[in-house]
Amino acid sequence: MYFTDRTDAGRQLAARLTGLKGQDLVVLGLPRGGVPVAAEVADALGAPLDICLVRKLGVPYQPELAMGAIGEGGVRVLNEHVITQTGVSDRDLAAAEARERAVLEERMRRYRGDRAPADITGRTAVVVDDGFATGATALAACQVVRARGAARLVLAVPVAPAGWSDRVARVADEAYCVHEPADFYAIGQFYRDFAQTADEEVVAALRLRRGARGEDSEVRIRLGGLEVGGHLSVPESATGVVLFAHGSGSSRHSPRNRAVAGALGRAGLGTLLFDLLTEDEAADRANVFDTPLLAERLTQAADWLAARPGTGALRTGYFGASTGAAAALWAAAEPGSTVAAVVSRGGRPDLAAERLPAVTAPTLLIVGGADSLVLDLNRQAERLLRCEHRLVTVAGAGHLFEEPGALEEVGTLAAAWFADRL
Repeated sequence: MYFTDRTDAGRQLAARLTGLKGQDLVVLGLPRGGVPVAAEVADALGAPLDICLVRKLGVPYQPELAMGAIGEGGVRVLNEHVITQTGVSDRDLAAAEARERAVLEERMRRYRGDRAPADITGRTAVVVDDGFATGATALAACQVVRARGAARLVLAVPVAPAGWSDRVARVADEAYCVHEPADFYAIGQFYRDFAQTADEEVVAALRLRRGARGEDSEVRIRLGGLEVGGHLSVPESATGVVLFAHGSGSSRHSPRNRAVAGALGRAGLGTLLFDLLTEDEAADRANVFDTPLLAERLTQAADWLAARPGTGALRTGYFGASTGAAAALWAAAEPGSTVAAVVSRGGRPDLAAERLPAVTAPTLLIVGGADSLVLDLNRQAERLLRCEHRLVTVAGAGHLFEEPGALEEVGTLAAAWFADRL
């Protein structure tokens, strides 16, 4: 016996996955038993938690033999070899899919309500279950997740029979397991408590990690004459929302910004990560350094947020990285700006030097101790700021804060700064 219960299994599994921390992750638990395990993994990695709903399509009269699987968003993957060998007709296939699709949609409503599935396009999906026995559901889930657009797929389980990784190599890029016993009869033999997970436990895990406001979704934001994508997350007790500005134009997919957003979320703060620039605009490096343009987009996003039901009454903060920090400071200096706090990570405040004396929002400048050029620029900016401000260096960290523990320190500093002022 290796695990007390699924929570214990999740913590042990999370310890094996620390190398994934800081990447653009989504953790997907397989309902029902995989969700408590996945919740611990998501918490440890600072990643969003969602579920992976999948239904196997069994061959008529041989339901244990899978001819395919279906998932959310109309995804369907088929095993053409099995279909051909068993002589399954198009009519039989359609009937099986209709039957399983009805079950899938009922479970979607039960677990998610009207919340959309997490956007996994271009991201690393970590599929988690409470164990791997026959592997039928986990393998089907991996195929469905891949079809939904995941760039990289990791399958992680607490326990599996020896040699299991050979079976998953064709569907997963990486596979992690805590224990691989030679004598494997059933997953439950390795748990002291393997009671069935209730539907209510699945719903509670998702609600806890997305905030009971239900605000954890992909959004479209109108910025002048164009529309950009974003991700909005607002916990139930949030007193404010932090808008992220990133110089590359890809706040929504920046692993570092997502890691910091996770820290803010755990501190009870809402976050909005969005694209300041379209893909075509970001390809032109001149736009990345166009501080007035980026600041205007940030202000428009703040106006969009203020006009939304449920977020309009919340105070706002700006978190800027690199040239995005200049945009945040520029926007904060606009007459009539209501931003309540600003945090800069490895920022370029020199690009907003002319505006710095007009900033009134309390400002925290975080710089890597080994990032000497940017540290000097921030020290010069300090002399121009007239508002409450503080410069903090993270010892040994470079410009990207890739050193062990550096990004976690940024998240802790930012969360404390915003929590006190929002």
